[in-house]
Amino acid sequence: MSEVHATRRSRLRERCNAAGAPAALVSRPANVRYLAGAAPQGAVLLLGGQEDLLVCSAPPDDRPAEGRPDESLRLHILPSPGGDAAVAAAGLADAQGSDALAVEEHDLTVVRYRALSSVAPRLRLADLGAAVEQLRVVKDEEEISCLRIGAEIADQALGELLESILVGRTERHLALELERRLVDHGADGPAFPTSVATGPNSGRRGHRPTDRRVEEGDFLSVCLGATYRGYRCEIGRTFVIGTSPADWQIELYDLVFSAQRAGRESLMPGAAYRVVDRAARQVLDSAGYAEALPPLTGHGVGLEIDEDPQLAPAAMGKLDACVPVTVEPGVHLPGRGGVRIDDTLVVRPEADGGPELLTITTKELLAL
Repeated sequence: MSEVHATRRSRLRERCNAAGAPAALVSRPANVRYLAGAAPQGAVLLLGGQEDLLVCSAPPDDRPAEGRPDESLRLHILPSPGGDAAVAAAGLADAQGSDALAVEEHDLTVVRYRALSSVAPRLRLADLGAAVEQLRVVKDEEEISCLRIGAEIADQALGELLESILVGRTERHLALELERRLVDHGADGPAFPTSVATGPNSGRRGHRPTDRRVEEGDFLSVCLGATYRGYRCEIGRTFVIGTSPADWQIELYDLVFSAQRAGRESLMPGAAYRVVDRAARQVLDSAGYAEALPPLTGHGVGLEIDEDPQLAPAAMGKLDACVPVTVEPGVHLPGRGGVRIDDTLVVRPEADGGPELLTITTKELLAL
């Protein structure tokens, strides 16, 4: 992977040089890992005028889940604990003779930004902006393979839970069990806090599990994700507990399923982000649920669970091939509950079979 990381750094260097900054300081952990192979606690990456350095406050851990630093990168370990790697990197850039340093202003606090200016007053600080995040949008096949394995792990964990007895167990207990199963099947850990919602809580986006117990006739909505080698995916499903679904549950489920299918089918290279959102949103809007809809239909995934692109009504931009995204419409009816269906897919051209579905757990409305 060292060649991959070196190529990524070269692409970023080209952008920096074009903007008149011969050096760059990358501090956002996901961006450091993308460019360096690992992001030890507190580490930053210096793309210097003379050489690139991974600046760390302590030697990196040798844990596979944390990644391994690119062997072609020289490590610079701070001489004393408690130091700020970013401030030290600014001093190193100054020592290398750089006259300008591009920094991730969106990741720096005001205090830290001032410290950079203080340690190297001769350096002109420029904003790197979201340059690294933009490079991360399109994934290579190695990254997609990690997402695919993570999706398989999440499918396995969810499938095993569905085979167990659910009535009488709390949302919190089920969420903890799912997270344990993710690790048992080889995940680094959950991609985000697992959401289990029952009865009137079901269908809520980002619901935090409570001590409410599962009851017969409930909608049960689950959203979980696995992290594998740093890459995060997600899956969300809704089921009915114990009995045949009520007519209103079938109607609402079929509606959300139709919206999710419309969103999935619109995932093609060149499709505008807002068009994908509209495809799913129109199905629910036309049925009178405009006020119950979430702010977006989906988002990118990768080293973070919520990356660009954002599939939202006002989002600007178009999809490229090899971009992994979620499609996750849902409707929550206060006091009754709701439905959420969430898949992770990779945008592929029609010649390659269209969108690649990574999360394959059935979307049939099951009565568990």
